[in-house]
Amino acid sequence: MANATSASLKLTVQQTGENSGTWGQYTNTNLLILEQAIGGYQSVALNATTGATLTFSNGVISNGKNAALKLTGALTGNVDVIIPNSVEKTYIIDNATTGVFTMTVKTTSGSGVTWGTADKGTKMVYSDGTNVVDTAFTDLSSDYTPQLIADLDVNGQDIVSASNADIDIIPNGSGDVNLGADTVQVGDNNADATITTQGTGDLILNTNNGTNAGNITLADGANGDITITPDGTGVAKAVDGADATGAIKIAGKETIFVPAQAMFGTTTNGADAQAIETTATRPELKVLDFDASTNEYAQFSIAMPKSWNLDTVTFQAFWSPGDTDTGNALIGLQGVGVANDDTSDIAFGAAVDVTDAGGGAVEDVLVSPVSGAITIAGTPADDDYTYFQVYRNAADGSDTFTGDVRLLGIKLFYTTDAANDA
Repeated sequence: MANATSASLKLTVQQTGENSGTWGQYTNTNLLILEQAIGGYQSVALNATTGATLTFSNGVISNGKNAALKLTGALTGNVDVIIPNSVEKTYIIDNATTGVFTMTVKTTSGSGVTWGTADKGTKMVYSDGTNVVDTAFTDLSSDYTPQLIADLDVNGQDIVSASNADIDIIPNGSGDVNLGADTVQVGDNNADATITTQGTGDLILNTNNGTNAGNITLADGANGDITITPDGTGVAKAVDGADATGAIKIAGKETIFVPAQAMFGTTTNGADAQAIETTATRPELKVLDFDASTNEYAQFSIAMPKSWNLDTVTFQAFWSPGDTDTGNALIGLQGVGVANDDTSDIAFGAAVDVTDAGGGAVEDVLVSPVSGAITIAGTPADDDYTYFQVYRNAADGSDTFTGDVRLLGIKLFYTTDAANDA
């Protein structure tokens, strides 16, 4: 009885009693074919316009029997690489051709797998005897960067970098990274979670621009702070629906300017309100005059913003010298808060002085340094009515300015701990 051959690898199937004296030769060839099918590699040059038909000769090594094929050639048209019908086999195929044309690996009469005009990667495919089909490992590129052609389902598992290296999700070109409708958790337990851009690109958190656009919520489940810290000299900004960009208001140091016109001299030792004309129709100075020899006082009142942190305040004095002397003037400020239904007959807190030198010319505007911290008496609380008293400490020997201190106003500095007064 004559030898037979297997359907796919065309192995020589020896019949009982056949090939006396040559049985080992056939067996060795079959083993070589099996080796070729399991781990064989061959480079196959394609015709530039027609491609190639892989060979499966009976009982001998053939290019179509290899496990891995590198297909080469300078294509000038779309080509096919044909696997004969009825062959059942798996391949790793590297499209190493040049030219902007497609290459399709298919059976003689069935369908196949196509590499696009720009696709020069590696695919794992199999022939089921009728068609050539993609495997679950398709689109493995030649630079070992996996490319998915379908959704990645991690089946409830984590994507973990065991070496603590970065895991980067970087769209190429103008692509987007879309993070679904469910919760996306960044970071691990007590570790910081950092989202950064590469190069000069922007990090944009954007909701759908459609009719049912959602909100972007930054939340910490443990009631911790959410810190937005620009790198270097950058500014944290927000964009509203009309694409108007502005810096995000951050709780911190704020100012209130109180002009002398909003103040009044006290009944006892009160500073004198004056209007000083420089030149007709030019700015006039509306001031409170504080004498050089006697402590004189003026007051103003503020309902402090609810966002104030109820802590100490500081101030700068804006003033104009009453003469050309350049000595030092001591200007002080003190305050007290009064709650609803409490008496206003209460002592001010400790005063803090600031020292500023006369500028040597009348009608100049002088701005003092910022004072030290002033404690508001009366245990400040939200919705307090806060009285302030400004004075000139003329009785202190360090006050050597010989003219009147003509106060233009006070810039009051306070610190907020909330974004608004809600």
